[in-house]
Amino acid sequence: MIRNKDIIDEYDKRIRKVSTEVTFPLDDKYKKFIEDAIEMLTLSQIEEEAEKYDLRPGMGLSAIQVGIDKRIFVIVYEYEEGKFENYIFINPKIISQSEELVYVDGGEGCLSINREIEGIVPRCARVKAEYYDINGNKQTIRLREELSIAFQHELDHLNGILFYDHIDKNNPFKNQVNMRAI
Repeated sequence: MIRNKDIIDEYDKRIRKVSTEVTFPLDDKYKKFIEDAIEMLTLSQIEEEAEKYDLRPGMGLSAIQVGIDKRIFVIVYEYEEGKFENYIFINPKIISQSEELVYVDGGEGCLSINREIEGIVPRCARVKAEYYDINGNKQTIRLREELSIAFQHELDHLNGILFYDHIDKNNPFKNQVNMRAI
């Protein structure tokens, strides 16, 4: 299982690297990352398991965060208490997005950033994305609200971008009145 110590932080220069496309069939190393990420993200969202394994709560993890330079990320979404849905995105890209902007009330967090950062990160309320599943089949998905935010956050990782890069340094809450809190 992936542990906190396995996740590279914001000071590791690899986190700023633009990840490379995945080719199919999927290498066993990448399949293992996907399995381990799903396990870790699921356990991290269950309070007693997170304590037991000393995990910081997280909803998404990109391969680059564990030093794998490939365009893969996983999102584990708790849609109801104790019920999770797993999303695996390989070579993802946004093909359309809403004009409506939202932000995480209380601020975005990241497993690679071990400090509080004030400010709002403008995100599209809805995105339509293309990606490949683990078998190499092209898929399309529409995501909204929390899933849209998580998708954009993880996609940024694949492009070497951290969430605080979107926060205005001089005015961390700039244009907040034009966005909806989630």
